[in-house]
Amino acid sequence: MIRSELIQKIADENPHLYQRDVERIVNTVFDEVTEAMARGDRVELRGFGAFSVKQRDARVGRNPRTGETVHVEEKHVPFFKTGKLLRDRLNGKE
Repeated sequence: MIRSELIQKIADENPHLYQRDVERIVNTVFDEVTEAMARGDRVELRGFGAFSVKQRDARVGRNPRTGETVHVEEKHVPFFKTGKLLRDRLNGKE
């Protein structure tokens, strides 16, 4: 599902809301999650999962095409851990 499909589904299920308002709500939620993660905060959505940021240390890698060693700088990457409810639904336990 992409963002526009999510907005359309929410708008269809809530006919009392204008689509532009639903779009603003969805964009605000995504923006807030992004901002929180940029600050290094953890974002938890109960029953769904938790978004966090993990740090990957600098290391020496290898270019697979040439075999040449390459220095890879330290970086921060997003990480998602599923919640128990989501994990159970995916495994047909609900």
